[in-house]
Amino acid sequence: MSRASRHCERHCAVRKHEVQELTRNVDALYNDSPHTDGNDMHNRQTGFTLIELVVVITILGILAAFAIPRFTQLDSQARIAALSALGGSLQSAAALAHAQYLASGTSPAFVTMDGQAITLSHGYPDQTATGIQNSLQDISGFTPTVLGTTVTFTKNGAPTPAACAVTYTASPALGLPAVVTLPLVTTGC
Repeated sequence: MSRASRHCERHCAVRKHEVQELTRNVDALYNDSPHTDGNDMHNRQTGFTLIELVVVITILGILAAFAIPRFTQLDSQARIAALSALGGSLQSAAALAHAQYLASGTSPAFVTMDGQAITLSHGYPDQTATGIQNSLQDISGFTPTVLGTTVTFTKNGAPTPAACAVTYTASPALGLPAVVTLPLVTTGC
């Protein structure tokens, strides 16, 4: 090997060593710096800033201010809808029982609907638990109260239960239908 090529080889080795040392120094400076781009695991940000938390709380407050009144209105509307549905069910059950009464042709004291014996009064279900209440599939959410020839179904959970009720009045005489009365004003629901 010539003298020039040995000199070049030594010179390249020294330069290579200097570059490696410089690279290590730069890496050490970069990794110890508090202003990294987030690639260093020790300097990664965790949690939320105060501004982010304030913005989220403000948005939740605005949503709550608009949503809560709407949910209270929905609650009242749901009770009114349930009351109307029960009124329709009462009318349907009374009509179905009366149709079975007429179809039998023998003026029975009771008819059978869905395997349940329904006690009749003048061809329509009476107000008792074995009458109109037995002809309904489901009265959950309502409390029945019998008084004379009527039964009042009061909606459970209503602010003013007496103003959120439907009344069934049994037939008073042969040839007169049973009457279902829904409240005209449902402000108690």
